[in-house]
Amino acid sequence: MEKFGIKKYDNRNEKAPVILLHGGPGSSHFSMQGLKELSSDRSVIFYDQLGCGKSDWPEDQSLWNLDRFVEELAQIRNRLALEKVHILGHSWGTTLAAAFYLLNPTGINSIIFSSPCLSAPLWAKDQEKNRKLLPKEIQSILTRCEKEGTTDSLEYKKATAEFNKRFVCRMDPIPEILIKGAAYRNPKVYQTMWGPSEFHVTGNLKAFDCTGRLKEFDVPSLFTCGRYDEATPETTAYFSKLAPKGKFHVFENSAHMPYLEEEKEYINVVNKFLNDND
Repeated sequence: MEKFGIKKYDNRNEKAPVILLHGGPGSSHFSMQGLKELSSDRSVIFYDQLGCGKSDWPEDQSLWNLDRFVEELAQIRNRLALEKVHILGHSWGTTLAAAFYLLNPTGINSIIFSSPCLSAPLWAKDQEKNRKLLPKEIQSILTRCEKEGTTDSLEYKKATAEFNKRFVCRMDPIPEILIKGAAYRNPKVYQTMWGPSEFHVTGNLKAFDCTGRLKEFDVPSLFTCGRYDEATPETTAYFSKLAPKGKFHVFENSAHMPYLEEEKEYINVVNKFLNDND
């Protein structure tokens, strides 16, 4: 039995708890810990998915697939006896939330799709557009390294950092919580499931697309993103319109991390949505 890093902030009222699904794949909940403030109204549960954070880091590459992470979430929900629960997924966490709900819809009060990735092909198209907004020399480095297979080079990493400054986190300087959180990320999981960067999708999630099934999400669903998000407002709004009970919100001063970039506003928006759907 693998060990999972689970952290629960208890509020002993009768409101349904919220479980948070961090991004990545292969990141951790470390940068999201400010959302413990949601526990003023309900219990909040964080956990590090297998292969990152304070969970076990096995070497078996066959573990890094969507179905196994769905089963992992089911096990954690059962272990914690979460009969009624809200789900907040961020980035890759929205992929996991969607896949989980389609198999386990019972007892899910609502879902928050924060900076969603619900279609890897559509995500890839959006990043092609975003890349064209970068300086020409940065674009050239990215394209050349991808063609030459040198995406592990320092050159590629520096060019990727330019993309991240615009579309992932616009805070300057980079928040200390992101710098410290880097130690909890597992690049092997990320590369296996996603690829060498946010905008070059080569992993086993490459074909994931649940847009055709969003009509089955018969629960209140909040789709949020930042104005400058790599999960673009246009695509996020599109997803929200496909869900029968979908709502849409843009954080005007954020990229992909509004829970850091506009922390108070993010907590206010999320709290209101959860309280409206208990």
